[in-house]
Amino acid sequence: MKTISVETLRAWLEEGRPITILDVRPADQRAEWTIPGSRHVDAYRALNDHDPMALVDVEVPEDMPVVTVCAAGRTSQLAAERLATRGIEALSLEGGMRAWSLAWNTADVPILGSDAQVIQVRRTGKGCLSYLIGAKDEALVIDASLDPQVYLDLASKYGWQITSVFDTHIHADHLSRSRQLAERSGALLFLPDQQRVSFPFTTIRDGDMRALPGLLLTALHTPGHTMESTCYLLNNQVLFTGDTLFPTGVGRPDLRQMSSRREYALPRSTTACTSCSRSPRTRSCCRVTPVRLCHLMVSPSPRHSQRSTKRWASSMRREKHFLSKSWHVFLRRRPITARSSRSMSWVSCLKAT
Repeated sequence: MKTISVETLRAWLEEGRPITILDVRPADQRAEWTIPGSRHVDAYRALNDHDPMALVDVEVPEDMPVVTVCAAGRTSQLAAERLATRGIEALSLEGGMRAWSLAWNTADVPILGSDAQVIQVRRTGKGCLSYLIGAKDEALVIDASLDPQVYLDLASKYGWQITSVFDTHIHADHLSRSRQLAERSGALLFLPDQQRVSFPFTTIRDGDMRALPGLLLTALHTPGHTMESTCYLLNNQVLFTGDTLFPTGVGRPDLRQMSSRREYALPRSTTACTSCSRSPRTRSCCRVTPVRLCHLMVSPSPRHSQRSTKRWASSMRREKHFLSKSWHVFLRRRPITARSSRSMSWVSCLKAT
């Protein structure tokens, strides 16, 4: 049975090659996470029971390859075999979603008039974004989410030594690799001020600066998603927002905490880079332009509680009302330069009100 590697599938998706991805996992597994754009047929039990009717009625395009996907790459082989008997070009994803979760690629974030280079490292399977930032012979990493060797190899490629590692907040929804990367590279580990971890780190607070040759990183405390959440401003040009601000909206706040508000004056046309993306195959950055004063994070008012989570989430879906009433963030669509003409981003105009 023909198979396809994670690397090949990732390349095909980036190229925009016509393919159909058929997810045959149970519905509860599908609900946890998916490959964007994939179709779902809950055929897991039927395939494993060798039901001769499994996938018989499933209609898929016959003029393009079909990639079958399951959790570990075994049931998807059965699905590919069934489709092949119908004359369909079917390939099973090697290692399934477990392997896909570790897929990654990179993109350059352009910085005009600067010696600094910013490499966005994208964990395509999970949508986690991290950043390798270098100048001269030193580099730092923000929100590492991949195996430390990935960052060490990339830094070596550019002739950099990783000397500092930062997290924007304590991650609850994925495994941070910052601690392991700091240990492997001998770098200093910087975390926002909090008491949520027990291992050693260097505390970074609002207004603290970390200077490397050609690089100046300034910490901006932006409580909300978590109370310790911190954005990092690089050379007054690029803002790394973590899970505070996304190209299409704002991060879910920690509803258990009290209301908090921060305002910062940002330089004109600052580029904002997030640490999470729903479309990790394209560079996830936006321009904060042209206004100066930015409400980066405002938690819900104290009257909110965990019991009101559902009501809050419902209001958030009404994006225009929620953003204008609660966050003072106004969005308009506009393309930015990227590697592909298909790449689009949201420009976030953050205005003082």
